[in-house]
Amino acid sequence: MPGRKNVEHVRVIDSHTGGEPTRVVVSGGPDLGTGPLAERRDLLRDKYDGYRSAVVNEPRGSDVLVGAWLCEPTDPSCVAGVIFFNNVGYLGMCGHGTMGVAVTLAHLGRIGPGIHKLETPVGVVEFEYEGGNRVAVENVPSYRYRNDIGVKVPIGHIIGDVAWGGNWFFLVRAITEPDQLGEDIDELTTLAWDIRKALAKQGHTGLKGEDIDHIELFGPPQSPENHSRNFVLCPGGAYDRSPCGTGTSAKLACLYADGKLKEGEIYRQESIIGSVFEGSVRVVDGQIIPRIVGSAYVTGEALLILNPDDPFRLGIPR
Repeated sequence: MPGRKNVEHVRVIDSHTGGEPTRVVVSGGPDLGTGPLAERRDLLRDKYDGYRSAVVNEPRGSDVLVGAWLCEPTDPSCVAGVIFFNNVGYLGMCGHGTMGVAVTLAHLGRIGPGIHKLETPVGVVEFEYEGGNRVAVENVPSYRYRNDIGVKVPIGHIIGDVAWGGNWFFLVRAITEPDQLGEDIDELTTLAWDIRKALAKQGHTGLKGEDIDHIELFGPPQSPENHSRNFVLCPGGAYDRSPCGTGTSAKLACLYADGKLKEGEIYRQESIIGSVFEGSVRVVDGQIIPRIVGSAYVTGEALLILNPDDPFRLGIPR
């Protein structure tokens, strides 16, 4: 019962961005202090990780759900700080989640239309809330780390790039023919998971030895208005319903590095379910700054009840 001793309550607001859900923790849960966002993320991970699981994992959540823990920022120019997480751990940055946070802050009356800053564990990102449901996110600097990496998987030889867009991605350049991005989610998931395992087995990592935990496949778009269609497998084994904000950022960085995208030129990335992000880049002091535009919608509000008598009070671990 709500008044029962030791029952905890966590208030959340749900949204989706291009079909990909975000659950924003507005209040409740442990006090993470006022230190740098990276330190608060580490504290949540090391001491209070059960709250992450309680928020996004079954029986309250699902593998596809991404969480966003609102915090007071250390940077006074930011409207909020946020720690992103999923069913198996923590994310440096989340593009679709930032759009979800933006419409949630607007829903709460904390922001209006205009340009705002959000503090994340990997740096400050800027977003423009256009009113209604449109949000443009200016992401952290993105770059291609390595190109034309070859890995062997059961279906054959894969060529791809390793790139940073706020998370580490392997972006597949070629499998056999470019029209092999089919409709079977299970087959795509198996292929992407095989690639991820092969990368780890062959010792491919990010710049500082980090796991390459996002795999991005590409094919022709369904709509002639778009440039490509993608399938992104996230760290916990769920696929991204949106075109993936950090994945699109990584793609833009690779396109720019290849001379296939000019500064300010619009690139339209279609997701596996047909939702679209518009992307572009600007270059500042040699760094590629992606801008991703999409739409997010608030879908619900809830008070999560963490009852000490519930054996799955802290979720079902993955």
